[in-house]
Amino acid sequence: MNARERFLACLRFQPMDRAPNWEMGYWAGTLERWYAEGLPPHPQAARGLVPGAGIKGEGFPWRRSELKDPSVSAYFGLDKGLEKIDGEWGIWPPFPKEVFWEDDENVKQRMADGTIALVRKDSTTLPHVLEWPVTDRASWDKLKDEHLRIDIAGRLPDDWDQHLALYRERDWPLGIGGPFLGVFSSLRTLFGFERLMYAFFDEPQLVHDVLDHLTELWITIFGQVLDQTDVDYAYYWEDMSYKSGSMVSPRIFREFLTPVYQRINAFFRQRGIDIILLDTDGSVWDLIPLFQEAGVTGLYPFEVRAGMDVAAVRARYPRLQMMGGIDKNAIVAGPAAIDQELARIAPVIRSGGYIPGCDHYVPPDVPWEHFCYYRQQLASIL
Repeated sequence: MNARERFLACLRFQPMDRAPNWEMGYWAGTLERWYAEGLPPHPQAARGLVPGAGIKGEGFPWRRSELKDPSVSAYFGLDKGLEKIDGEWGIWPPFPKEVFWEDDENVKQRMADGTIALVRKDSTTLPHVLEWPVTDRASWDKLKDEHLRIDIAGRLPDDWDQHLALYRERDWPLGIGGPFLGVFSSLRTLFGFERLMYAFFDEPQLVHDVLDHLTELWITIFGQVLDQTDVDYAYYWEDMSYKSGSMVSPRIFREFLTPVYQRINAFFRQRGIDIILLDTDGSVWDLIPLFQEAGVTGLYPFEVRAGMDVAAVRARYPRLQMMGGIDKNAIVAGPAAIDQELARIAPVIRSGGYIPGCDHYVPPDVPWEHFCYYRQQLASIL
């Protein structure tokens, strides 16, 4: 089986030769450590990156304008991974960069998504957002008219015809969605977290209006893309959970988010897409039934330290598709902990519908020797 066939068979709970052999990704500092400890750098590997930069692996939907790991993949002979259509589904055109002030360490500037952030010049931390583009109805109307027009013009790569040619011959899974596709995450990007929490109660009609417009935008531009190519899965990026649970209540979820998911997922199903994945970190126990009710078919990365156990999830939700779920701290600890962790997830692999891998980017405190042991042992049980 090729990577595409294996992915589809696995997540459809169908017979397969083995589960996909993937990793979600790595922090740049992790790869730099491993290069020093014995990982041969691939000729196409990016070097000299800020340690906090994320490098995608096979199990994290990647688009061709983003960083992707070639070194680990080549060393272990991992399968071809998830790709997604390289399009812009949110703010477009981007806001021009605007600098408000700067000193030796920081710059206060307007970002491409319209937020105003404090950015460290050495890029050692993520930008700290200070202001968001939607502050009231007038700001929303202006943003909608200037940067969220329901128009696909400019949203696809200049070499789109070349992308289409590759898609027609693909032997790897292709998807559509991802940032900016996310019902909660798009609201948070536009309002900011704190203001959004108040808006659900104080300005519900504004929130509904934003979601109605975004839904029309996504369905329209996705429809135009899917008129030109088929895909194997759809993908939402949300990050709407803390370590202890969901950021929103079931009532808020059902009132604001469920109708949007249901409408978009119905559109996906009409287009023949039966694998609908959603990325949200933290504890998702309370969210799983809500996502399933809304038409989502699979989740990841199932962070173990947030109380997510893929074996327990499989027992309660036997048809939920899953990716990730292997405790990164077990890989830090070494062979005995790795063996115990893989014994925990082996029955889930055998049950189908599950693609194993680290439960987020592999952190820099994982020694290369431990990671090699983990990958060799995991490959033996796929």
